[in-house]
Amino acid sequence: MQVFYANQFVLPLPPGHRFPMEKYQLLRDRLAAELPQIRLMRAEPASDGELALVHTPGYIQAIGDGSVDPKVMREIGFPWSPAMAERARRSVGATIAASRAALREGLAANIAGGTHHAYPDKGGGFCVFNDAAVAARLMQAEHARRRRTPLQVAIVDLDVHQGNGTARIFRDDPSVFTLSLHGQKNFPFRKEASDLDVDLPDGTGDDAYLHALERALEELSHRFDPEFVIYLAGADPHEGDRLGRLKLSWDGLEARDRRVFDWAWQRGLPLAFAMAGGYGTRIEDTVQVQVNTFSAAVDHALRWHNRPR
Repeated sequence: MQVFYANQFVLPLPPGHRFPMEKYQLLRDRLAAELPQIRLMRAEPASDGELALVHTPGYIQAIGDGSVDPKVMREIGFPWSPAMAERARRSVGATIAASRAALREGLAANIAGGTHHAYPDKGGGFCVFNDAAVAARLMQAEHARRRRTPLQVAIVDLDVHQGNGTARIFRDDPSVFTLSLHGQKNFPFRKEASDLDVDLPDGTGDDAYLHALERALEELSHRFDPEFVIYLAGADPHEGDRLGRLKLSWDGLEARDRRVFDWAWQRGLPLAFAMAGGYGTRIEDTVQVQVNTFSAAVDHALRWHNRPR
């Protein structure tokens, strides 16, 4: 299974910053040590033209040269630096590469990504560019060169925070279905309308969450006929997350991942996934949630490899 990374581009953050930048290197190290079925590949940066499928030229340029409005950077939550701009491009590039690989092989992943709070003209919530949105639009453009019908894309967002930027980007686009299962009272506090939003109360545990997910996937299937899936496998619904406010256990999160993979497999849908958020009180807990996601993904990739040709 191909997995793309950009963790060699480390965002310089001030002491005490709450974003756990080191989780990406920790995850990559554990995947390399524990899952030999994974092929780790360095991501190339997304080009201006690829980013412009979603983002405005002025915003792309401002992020690139540092002329971005300080208020926009405060909303993103990172200080601007050349490394920040490069990492943002590489993170999008990793989801693009994972999407292409998934369409060929059935399943692929980005170690980072899931930057679903980014809008066309601004970022927010530690998100600079919207990787899933750019990848979806680019896969549709590449598909259109071969076929006349548009590629139907489902974005299944299981980060604990609503994918407000993604919802706004695809609000009037019937070829992309946005599903967000998230904390009702959590960030962002002014939410956008996804095609299907499932608001969960604080303290939601395994059984209630998995029941809500099952119903949401059933409704998605009734309302939309996807050909490709982008999955945001956030670690932040875990009970040990500082920002999550839900109460999913290790087993509950692994069951969540396996349910999404099974749902895609049953329909013959290629799937690319990104890790999205994770802010564990112990960073080791966030990394463990993500390792568990990749372990489940390896099993799923093996099914694709062994399927009848």
